[in-house]
Amino acid sequence: MSKNPHYYGHRRRLKERLLAEPGALADYEVLELLLSYARPRCDTKPTAKALLARFGGLKGVLRAEEDDLLDVEGLGDAQVLFLHLIREFLARLEEEPVRRREVLSSPGKVADLARARFGSSRTEQMWVALVDNKNRLMSWKQVSQGTVSEAPVYPREVMALALRSQAGGVILVHNHPGGDPNPSGQDMEITRRIARSGLELDVRVLDHIIITEDGFFSFQERGLL
Repeated sequence: MSKNPHYYGHRRRLKERLLAEPGALADYEVLELLLSYARPRCDTKPTAKALLARFGGLKGVLRAEEDDLLDVEGLGDAQVLFLHLIREFLARLEEEPVRRREVLSSPGKVADLARARFGSSRTEQMWVALVDNKNRLMSWKQVSQGTVSEAPVYPREVMALALRSQAGGVILVHNHPGGDPNPSGQDMEITRRIARSGLELDVRVLDHIIITEDGFFSFQERGLL
């Protein structure tokens, strides 16, 4: 009978430590345990360490895009899918209080939810938070994915989403991968066009928020909407 691989005993001890004192585990140990559930017959410690080195921490790993993850030696499709599942799980945890009838009361809250929802993409993405008449989150919808510098969006697409969902209002959110949250001239123009369309169709355009990894810009806070 063949002997079990060396990592079987190591993994068992990690699980015992997790139950006894979870805070004592290093980040790579937590990550290797997570990865082991997607690839149980492999030693996941080297992959966990490589991921942390590549992306700078657990947050970076969970926000990384599929192509970048697959560049890491030892990481396969099943583990990438598992990491995406964890990200979606955490995004829904962030949204849970809002879905329990909490009002989206500040641009900062919306920015935090948006980061959890679509992460730090290398390309610009435009999303819409659909809210009811009391500004409570109904759902998130992606309306555009573009390049590193723009995500083309059409007012009719945003309004069609709001009308189909019977939403009371919308909050526009998009990211600036370059790290500068200040709006471009194109951002200003598309915001004005969508706001005009909303007035015509009785859909409230509450804000347009531009997010980066560490900051955000709110059109509503700056008096631009």
